[in-house]
Amino acid sequence: MNSAILILTSLLYLVFLFGVAYWAEQRSAKGKSIVNNPYIYALSLAVYCTAWTFYGSVGRAVTNGIEFVTVFIGPSLMMPLWWIVLRKIIRICKVQRITSIADFISSRYGKNATLGVIVTIICILGILPYIAIQLKAISNSFLIVAEASGEISNQGFFTGDLAFYITIVLSVFTIIFGTRTIDSTERHEGMVTAIAVESIIKLVAFLVVGIFVSYVIFDGLGDIFQKASKVPALHKVFVIDAQQDTSGWFWHLLLSMMAIMFLPRQFQVAVVENVDEKHLNKALWLFPLYLLLINIFVIPIAMGGALLFPNHLVNSDGYVLAIPLKFNQDFITLLTYIGGFSAATSMIIVETIALSVMISNNIVMPVILKKTTLQDRFAGNLSALVKYIRRASIILILLLAYLYYKTIAEHYSLVSNGMVSFAAVSQFGPAIIGGIFWKNATKKGALIGLLVGTFFWFYTLVVPSMVRAGFLPESIVETGLMGFSALKPYSLFGLEGMDSISHGLFWSLLLNIFCYIYFSINSHVSSIEHNQALIFVDIFEYSEQVENPTIWRGTAHLSDIQSLLSNFLGEKRAEKILNLYAQKHKIRLINAKVDPQIVTYVEKLLAGIVGTASARMMISSVSKEESISTEEVIRILKSSQSLLSANKELKRKSVALERATTELKEANEILQKTDKLKDDFLSTVAHEIRTPLTSIRALSEIVYDNPDMDLEEREHFLSTVVKESDRLSRLINQVLDLEKYESGKQKLILEDVDIQEIVKDSIDALYQQAKEKEIKVAFIPDRFAPRFKADRDKLIQVVVNLLSNAIKYCEPHTGEIILATHYSDNNIYISVQDNGAGIDKHSQRLIFDKFFQAEDQTIKKPIGSGLGLAITKKIVELHNGEIWVESEVGKGAKFTFMISVV
Repeated sequence: MNSAILILTSLLYLVFLFGVAYWAEQRSAKGKSIVNNPYIYALSLAVYCTAWTFYGSVGRAVTNGIEFVTVFIGPSLMMPLWWIVLRKIIRICKVQRITSIADFISSRYGKNATLGVIVTIICILGILPYIAIQLKAISNSFLIVAEASGEISNQGFFTGDLAFYITIVLSVFTIIFGTRTIDSTERHEGMVTAIAVESIIKLVAFLVVGIFVSYVIFDGLGDIFQKASKVPALHKVFVIDAQQDTSGWFWHLLLSMMAIMFLPRQFQVAVVENVDEKHLNKALWLFPLYLLLINIFVIPIAMGGALLFPNHLVNSDGYVLAIPLKFNQDFITLLTYIGGFSAATSMIIVETIALSVMISNNIVMPVILKKTTLQDRFAGNLSALVKYIRRASIILILLLAYLYYKTIAEHYSLVSNGMVSFAAVSQFGPAIIGGIFWKNATKKGALIGLLVGTFFWFYTLVVPSMVRAGFLPESIVETGLMGFSALKPYSLFGLEGMDSISHGLFWSLLLNIFCYIYFSINSHVSSIEHNQALIFVDIFEYSEQVENPTIWRGTAHLSDIQSLLSNFLGEKRAEKILNLYAQKHKIRLINAKVDPQIVTYVEKLLAGIVGTASARMMISSVSKEESISTEEVIRILKSSQSLLSANKELKRKSVALERATTELKEANEILQKTDKLKDDFLSTVAHEIRTPLTSIRALSEIVYDNPDMDLEEREHFLSTVVKESDRLSRLINQVLDLEKYESGKQKLILEDVDIQEIVKDSIDALYQQAKEKEIKVAFIPDRFAPRFKADRDKLIQVVVNLLSNAIKYCEPHTGEIILATHYSDNNIYISVQDNGAGIDKHSQRLIFDKFFQAEDQTIKKPIGSGLGLAITKKIVELHNGEIWVESEVGKGAKFTFMISVV
């Protein structure tokens, strides 16, 4: 494949990542955070899967069999403990505004600056080999693809030093990603989103290669295993060597369990970038599922590659790329290259950002703050200084990784270098795990444990690498340091029979834990150490709402505190932040003596920018701090806890009171509405009864007072009396019927009915009324509507009521009414549509209320009691149906009711 295509594809991919990051940042600025999502969080954790996973796992499977799975089983075994361990670490970091693993250890042990420096140096020493193998993977994958076209050897591409140019490009890209803000507690939403996208890309790419090998080149997994079983060299892929690998499996599992917690990049995405502790719930199962998917085709690819490239014609680390190249699959090759490129770049970006923050906060800034001349020189411009330090750190880290790659990493496989890095960060295990569960752990124990453990890690794992690279004499490995066989790096103190990684981890971790416990038991704890120990160990007890109790006591002036903050945030922003905090907590900002809460708050803000140790130094430089006894600290913490509990109880009671108030208000509104309906009822019934009674009485008196009245005229008056009596009777019957429906006394007489017959009978009943007004009535039946159980008379009453209303509100001569039935999804729909005056939106909401017409008797309208539609609704509901109206003023109305036939 043409090298220009690879270069262009790589650059376009980086531009795509930048676009994704920019989009996420823009959404975040608008308050629409995309990383506040458990799936994004879980996918970002897959930054654990680097080029080691993408390329190295296949190579490891070829040389060591299924031992490669230990690197992925370990994190999966660790998942159940995350809710206990990692959730506690996340809570501590949010409360203390901790931004790195160095800050965490430093803060736990009295905000000690020396510890922060030691941890940062260990991270640099341990992670540089890991970054170096990512550069190696990118460079090698590029060369594998480009050499297939013969271009590299012919043109001397970039003078043969591709890795250097990759380093420069990634330095620029990482600076853009990671130094947008100086407050490290502000989430890098763009970076996290880009990492989540990269996790999807590398997974898809690897699965595509696996499917291609298993089901295109070979005839399924069974075919691969059958052919591989005939090759003696591949038998080790199928079995575990009990004599050699049992202990190795244990140590490798332990190694990966600690790596998933303590790698700087994992700490960055899992802790610092965490938005909500509840996101852990999804990550606990989604992340192990991801690890399973990305490893499911490792063995098939490894065996397929070994079968296709016998006699080690191709390095097993390169099988993932070499196989599609062999079969001229350009698209799969390019996708695979991008997958590997994605796996490597995601690791480099996050790891380098994390290391740059540690270098800035724990090494450079403390030096500047200790030197008065340097502090004065950069006064007022510390914000820009922090950015420059981090950018320079990024460049320095990547250049050192490049040098390591050129001098040492080229001699080892991807996995070997990665395991050395895992062993390095495992040295943080005792200090962190012990620090969050053991109150008596001390700074001295943590410091000596780290130094001793790192020394033995370096001697047993890094020194042999330097010997192999030619920097140290071979005699160190062959006969031991200064000829002492007990000091052989691979069999220290005579311990043999273990692989180099297990051997180095055993001695470094054993001596680390021993020194940590021994010196913690036999050393004095300072007051600030004990204060931090109480907060770290009992973080959930004292900060259920992620609040930080104030345990600082001393004297400080507001102007000095504000000046510290202004150096990083600017004068206006610093003043605004302090005023808002003071208003929220009802604190008076007096320059003479600032409130301890303000000091603690400012220290937290500074910790997010320059780290806990540097923030402590800055606060100490402008204040006179008083020591606080352990008993006083416990009292303050318990007081904070009691206040928090009281606030929670007050909040609970406030919520209960608010709920009771709402319920009382709703009940009162219902009572008022019921009272109004009662008044409407009495008004309407009185009006409706008085009208026919008045007519009956007046006509009766006329007939009684005029015995000589003409017979025809007498019959006319008596006929009117009969009609008004019928009207009065109907009103009384409707009131009695409505009362039965509302009290639940009304029963249905169910029988098999045909909806078409019901509609036709209703039309026939009102035929004469429609004819008198010259109104056209049409019926559109659904002949597929089935018979169903219902009360025939009640349904006729419903249709008659709706049709009668339509006739009343249609204009004579031009009125048109359409009745229709429709059967769908076991429901029958009956509609009555007219072209009358229509109904406004307000009336549509009230039209099915009883006595709706009683609201305004002054408007001229067709005669009616206002009970017809209320009764109609009750009948429909009694059939477990629904009724509604659709209308626009001036465009008629359409009443529809639905009844289930099931």
